[in-house]
Amino acid sequence: MRRRLSNYEQETIINFNKAEDVAHIFTYEKTWQQHLEKRLGLKPTMDNSFGGKAYEIPKKRIRPPRAPVRLSAEARAKLAHRLRQSRDLTSQNTKPQAKSGTKKQNKGNTINR
Repeated sequence: MRRRLSNYEQETIINFNKAEDVAHIFTYEKTWQQHLEKRLGLKPTMDNSFGGKAYEIPKKRIRPPRAPVRLSAEARAKLAHRLRQSRDLTSQNTKPQAKSGTKKQNKGNTINR
């Protein structure tokens, strides 16, 4: 009889060291598995039959975490203003425009209603 793992036991582990150029990822998370397989094109190196899969990826493809960008109130206001301007320009460009001077003529095709 197979024991079901708790959510706490279903972990994701990313492991790499300085000596190797390969990182090892083990995860039970389906969204991670789909991302690794479909978006990054990786094949699982191991499936533990409980839903966990292991992958290998070049270490240079893993980005180190970055601190969130902290903006001053003035910088945030400038960004908001630029975003509003950009949205205004795109909304103006997406409005339907009338064609200049030409109308389509019905060339003998009649529609029975």
